[in-house]
Amino acid sequence: MLKEKFGFIGGGKMAEALCKGIIRAGLSAGSNIIVSDVLAERCRLLKEEIGVQTTQDNHDIAAFADVIILAVKPQIIGEALENIKNDITPRHLIISIAAGIPLHFIESKLRENVRVIRVMPNTPCLIASSATAFAPGKHTTEGDKKLAHAIFNAVGKVFQLEEKYLDAVTGVSGSGPAYVYMFIEALSDGGVKMGLPREIATALAAQTALGAAKMVLETGQHPAQLKDAVTSPAGTTIEGVSKLEDGGLRAAVINAVEAAALKSKKLGELL
Repeated sequence: MLKEKFGFIGGGKMAEALCKGIIRAGLSAGSNIIVSDVLAERCRLLKEEIGVQTTQDNHDIAAFADVIILAVKPQIIGEALENIKNDITPRHLIISIAAGIPLHFIESKLRENVRVIRVMPNTPCLIASSATAFAPGKHTTEGDKKLAHAIFNAVGKVFQLEEKYLDAVTGVSGSGPAYVYMFIEALSDGGVKMGLPREIATALAAQTALGAAKMVLETGQHPAQLKDAVTSPAGTTIEGVSKLEDGGLRAAVINAVEAAALKSKKLGELL
């Protein structure tokens, strides 16, 4: 268990997932986590369901926590930083999970030499299966990097990258779960169309996606090699693959990643 206390500014779905993931991984107890949100009802739910402390005052976050995680929408991060800038001391590490918001913007809104890390996680951190990338700020220490790695490694896979790659990460893994859920739903719909009960079709589709993903990660083989291993000459799979190609699956996914990455970049440019 880590000695640091954690504070979340913003109590949305990602903050909730991270809180649950951190507690489930044994990195911290709920009593060492505090979450702020503007909605009293949201605070009540988080306190009751997760066991964390809650507040509607961001100053309480800075007073309690050593690690402050900015989990607000990108459009209001400037306001949140303005609210706490005089509360930040050398003991604080700021971790931002706000999509598209560059390190230099966060650093410019706080006192000099504040330690900041920009992170792009995704919601499967709730079940310790997150895909996360982070970029350290100019005042970040090696200890800060190790701490960030420990936090996000406990809830999935984590990669340290240069900040210039984080918009692309947003397009792939930040938004990616939504694309995969859509694929699972479509695969299930296909099963229902062919007569399977919905529950069975969805379970088969989800387990298939899980198994295929594990094959990529655990074998180290290129996805194309694994696809070819399933695709027998004149068999059933090549018939399906042909239809996916007709439907433009590859182009649609590539375009989705590009659109999300460009949106992330634009959010930073609008500041």
